[in-house]
Amino acid sequence: MHMKLAIVLSTQPAKFNAVAFKGDLEANVAKIARWGYDGVELAIRDPNIVDAEAIAAIMDRYNLAIPAIGTGQAWGEEGLSFPDPDPAIRRAAIERVKSHIPLAARFNAVIIIGLLRGIVKPGVSQEQAMAWVVEALQECSEAAAPHGVRLALEPINRYETTLINTVREGLSLIEQVGADNFGLLLDTFHMNIEEPDMEESIRLAGDRIFHFHVADSNRWYPGAGHIDFRSLLQTLFETGYEGFISGEFMPEPDADTAAQRAISYLRNLQTDLTKT
Repeated sequence: MHMKLAIVLSTQPAKFNAVAFKGDLEANVAKIARWGYDGVELAIRDPNIVDAEAIAAIMDRYNLAIPAIGTGQAWGEEGLSFPDPDPAIRRAAIERVKSHIPLAARFNAVIIIGLLRGIVKPGVSQEQAMAWVVEALQECSEAAAPHGVRLALEPINRYETTLINTVREGLSLIEQVGADNFGLLLDTFHMNIEEPDMEESIRLAGDRIFHFHVADSNRWYPGAGHIDFRSLLQTLFETGYEGFISGEFMPEPDADTAAQRAISYLRNLQTDLTKT
């Protein structure tokens, strides 16, 4: 068994601290490839200001895949979200996701919906916010489907949003959206906060897991906290998951050390799981 490992890399400067790598794209990609990763998950605020040809050339040069594209910087840097009370902002959020489709199709990447799904703003009810989220996801999924592109919403812990915290809520949302190309991204950091039984939640999500993030209980690299990754990954692969395991963790004690410790830990786990 070869575990396909990726790490999050931002194509632009960003405030979000759990993006381990920022800065010179090619220099970072070269390091990531040298350490033995199979891919990079790109965090892209706006696909219209990145050079797709240049990115493709760099990835080809280092033989790395792009399994997923993160959209969260549109929320973090610009405040775009699906349930904003301002219809212009809601429309801009939807159009931003749709603008990722050509790049995602080119790289066979999943489009991640993290905090772009927003929070419940003052004056908006939880029900209204959820209705807007469902409508937005239906429109985005419909636009992505002809291109073979999938969208994955990430259940996020209650301290960051009240809109979809758990796998069960995510599965309910999938039913409401009703699109085959819409699924979930599970993140071990958020699961550790929200899921009573992380393995059971993974089994419950099953083939609707389109992407998988790893960070330990303290949001450091895997192995730096108390999460039982051996059990989680074994359960994940038992569902038939064949996608990437992508590291999204704090750059602590620094980005390079975190990335190297993560891959060392996960490759050792891979060896252990292969034996069983």
